[in-house]
Amino acid sequence: MNKLILASSSVYRRALLDTLQLPYECISPDIDESARPGESAETLVRRLALEKAQAVARHTPNALVIGSDQVAVLDGDIIGKPLTHDKARAQLLRASGRSVRFVTGLCLLNSNSRHSQVDAIDFQVHFRTLTEQQINRYLEREQPYQCAGSFKSEGLGIALFERLEGDDPNSLIGLPLIRLVRMLENAGVQVL
Repeated sequence: MNKLILASSSVYRRALLDTLQLPYECISPDIDESARPGESAETLVRRLALEKAQAVARHTPNALVIGSDQVAVLDGDIIGKPLTHDKARAQLLRASGRSVRFVTGLCLLNSNSRHSQVDAIDFQVHFRTLTEQQINRYLEREQPYQCAGSFKSEGLGIALFERLEGDDPNSLIGLPLIRLVRMLENAGVQVL
């Protein structure tokens, strides 16, 4: 088997990949993650997942490289990581009582053949109607400033939701494992 590499520095993606119980390495890609003018969420995450995998594959022969990227979309606007308390508060206030679509790009790239499998996976989050006090209490407790959408669904963020809708809850955390297992099998890696 080719070595498996996760092209990411995300502790969340690493924790998800650990669940597959496959040996792998992590290498952080160094790419510009800016959206291009007029680029749709799907096009953006597919491109960035592929570029992350390509950046790592250039320096790692005999590898299957996993790239992933995620954005949140509200009213057609791409919203990213808030990075600050005030921006996270604004994102959650805007999302209160509404639905936010998360689009996760996934790529599996063979560094030898340069063959890639690329997909974009949707997941809908339907938020409860939240008060400013609830939002502030949540942000003080979990501080999800590095998370698209300003929450951690695997933590206390679950209390913000009315319901979740999608095929793979892992895609909400940033690595769609159901689709990844199929990609790995297509590349000759049997997870089970």
